[in-house]
Amino acid sequence: MGRAAEILGVTPAFLRNLGAAKLIEPQRSEGGHRRFSRYQLRLAARARELVDQGTALEAACRIIILEDQLAEALRLNTELQRARGQRSDHASRRSA
Repeated sequence: MGRAAEILGVTPAFLRNLGAAKLIEPQRSEGGHRRFSRYQLRLAARARELVDQGTALEAACRIIILEDQLAEALRLNTELQRARGQRSDHASRRSA
C-alpha cells in the first residue's frame, strides 16, 4: 500500500478510505499486504484529482462509479450497433 500511495502522491489512509467507500477493493498477498491493479490505481488517481478540485471523497467515488458505468454502457452500445450493422449487411447480400 505504501508504494501505491507513493506512486499516486496520496497517503495510505486515502487508499484505505477508497476501500471503505467501495471504490476499490485490492487483493491481498499471502502476507496480508494490499495489492492494487493498474485499473484500481487509475481509479484512485481519478479520485485524487476530484478531491483536489474540492469534491468530497464520497461524492468523488460516486462520480467515478457513474463514469465507469457510462463508459461500459457506451462500449456495449457500440458493440450492439456493430452487430446490428453486420446482420443488416449479411441480410442485404442474401436478398441481392
